[in-house]
Amino acid sequence: MPRPCKRRRICALPVCRGFDPVGQEEEDEIVRMTLDEYEAVRLIDLEDFSQAECARRMRVARTTAQAVYNSARKKLAVCLAYGLPLRIEGGDYELCSGRDEGCHYRLCGNRISERKDGKMKIAVTYENGEIFQHFGHTEQFKVYEAEDGKIVNSAVQSTNGQGHGALAGMLREIGADILICGGIGGGARKALQEAGIRLYAGVSGDADRAVDSLLAGTLVQNAEATCDHHDHGGDCGHHGRERHGEGCGRHEGGCGEHGCH
Repeated sequence: MPRPCKRRRICALPVCRGFDPVGQEEEDEIVRMTLDEYEAVRLIDLEDFSQAECARRMRVARTTAQAVYNSARKKLAVCLAYGLPLRIEGGDYELCSGRDEGCHYRLCGNRISERKDGKMKIAVTYENGEIFQHFGHTEQFKVYEAEDGKIVNSAVQSTNGQGHGALAGMLREIGADILICGGIGGGARKALQEAGIRLYAGVSGDADRAVDSLLAGTLVQNAEATCDHHDHGGDCGHHGRERHGEGCGRHEGGCGEHGCH
């Protein structure tokens, strides 16, 4: 009986889950890079880690890390040489818990960091007690103030009609450390990262319970909650604004029938 494939640890989901060549006619063929292949390229080519260090961080054998990296580089070469679109998705992976020894990546998708004074502000896209499923269209945030792992205050704050990128600036101004939301576009995700705000996307249900789960270290985000197929970087705006908690298009917290790149 074959041994099960060991899941490769990755620190964060990519900001962009798809790339299309400029000036090329639409291609039927798409190159698909797995998330663990993306992570190997990020660690070795961007962070300048050796293959041995890459293997340690991904929790795989060095030979496995080398094979994953070589596969990713081959796919990048094919995209560049033949002008083919690239999609980053799937693979045998698990997100870093943010508490693992040696994890210092500033964009780690699950790292929860408190300020030096032990305080933290958590913002949630909010409607009628629930997590609103379209970040770019949310009319309210519920902002929680936590201290030493416990909620000490909370208040609902209007967005005053702001949307997409402007919301990241608003969250920065109110001092938010973490955002919990449903669906969110790649542009908004990048704006939050640049503002230093940790993101938990693809979360649905009761807002208070989600924050409790976050503080308990049990909140899980949906890896398919990023919608990158809109040029303006928003989250599924052309589907219309769903006001009944149905999520993004047909799939809760996802990207409707287009899929998440």
